[in-house]
Amino acid sequence: MSRLLISAAYKSSGKTTITLGLCAAFTRRGQIVQPFKKGPDYIDPMWLRKAANRPCHNLDFYLMSNEEILSTFNRFDSQSDISIIEGNKGLYDGLDLDGSNSNAALAHLLKTPVILVIDAEGMTRGVAPLIRGYQDFDKELQIDGVILNNLGGSRHESKLRAVIEHYTDVPVLGAVHRDEKLNIVERHLGLIPSNEEQKSDQRIDEICNLIEQQVDLDALETIARKASPDISTVTATPTIPVHEPDIRLGIAMDESFGFYYDGDLEALENAGATLVPFNTLKDKQLPNIDALFIGGGFPETHMDSLATNASLKKDIYDKIEAGLPSYVECGGLMYLSRSLSWKGKIAEMVGVIPADTVMHDKPQGRGYVRMSETGKGLWDSEGHSAEFSAHEFHYSGLEALPANTRFAYEILRGYGVNGHNDGIVHKNLTACYLHLRDVENNHWAERFINFARKVKQERLQ
Repeated sequence: MSRLLISAAYKSSGKTTITLGLCAAFTRRGQIVQPFKKGPDYIDPMWLRKAANRPCHNLDFYLMSNEEILSTFNRFDSQSDISIIEGNKGLYDGLDLDGSNSNAALAHLLKTPVILVIDAEGMTRGVAPLIRGYQDFDKELQIDGVILNNLGGSRHESKLRAVIEHYTDVPVLGAVHRDEKLNIVERHLGLIPSNEEQKSDQRIDEICNLIEQQVDLDALETIARKASPDISTVTATPTIPVHEPDIRLGIAMDESFGFYYDGDLEALENAGATLVPFNTLKDKQLPNIDALFIGGGFPETHMDSLATNASLKKDIYDKIEAGLPSYVECGGLMYLSRSLSWKGKIAEMVGVIPADTVMHDKPQGRGYVRMSETGKGLWDSEGHSAEFSAHEFHYSGLEALPANTRFAYEILRGYGVNGHNDGIVHKNLTACYLHLRDVENNHWAERFINFARKVKQERLQ
């Protein structure tokens, strides 16, 4: 039950770099490290997964109940030596005024010690009221230590340590100096994903080395072991029957597409899917599959390579038009449209969706989404008009989509395809800007695989 929650005073303080460094460092020590990420995110978990050599699971107050968060955490924490949770944004940030979905709330729920990462660039004496303010804001929350980040050198570190020791009772557990090796390039959706970083293993090793040298791992491990043992004993119960694998599900996994929740992949396998990866940049045709799944990613950064792989595009087009059960999200939707425009360039895409994708300078849809089923979906839940939560984050939008387009979802909160609907339905394809997550309120994976199984059985008759 050793566990830590790595949060920050505010966004972009370097907590992802610190967290993946800690995951790699404890893994290097021979420990089984279980990473978690708070909130909706694909990119940070991809790095944490690589650093810990274990799937990273998301804990999300908006998409999951407290019981499901506890169940998920306990299930995977029980299989590890230490669990490390990376927060999102700042320690007390959240959607609700009462902070019920903040990092602090998650620390309370999981009774987990908090380590606060502070970007101390340009700070000296001002670090003390910052720490004391975070302590006083929630007196029931124990901040067990701080890791100072982005320091200018040894003199800067000495001043900060002296100030913190004099004015607070919070131990300094690490002082990480500014170093280019700690930088992971960012772009419009955050960090470059590990599946695109050609030297990701080397980058993680370099970060791990610096964290080992500048962070007191022994002290952190001692704090982690002091975590309250009386966390709720809610355990994971199977909500989806484990089905014998009988559906070969092609899944795009390459530099262009890699946004998949580890829990969703597990749910797909539990529903009877055998995941069959393929590469949209290199493979000339789809593998032998019964269904297709293309998740999110950055097709715009590889648009030329995607466009020139004409053989695969044609194979995907032909198979979807022939009725291949398919589900695509965001980047996958962009790939299936007629064309993709970005920075003055236009590239021809698959063309199944009769619309053109255009990248914009600002997000077209961002944040949590609430939608209801229209009753026109291919694999609706039992009883039409069910409501679900999801999330979206896209800079692109569709243009020239026909007015008579069939949609699976009506948007109650968010933007989706056009501010009113999402889930374009064509033949046996569902294409969303939304990112669904397989949780207790929306077991989409089972419904999709059941739909694929039904189509397969009808073809065999």
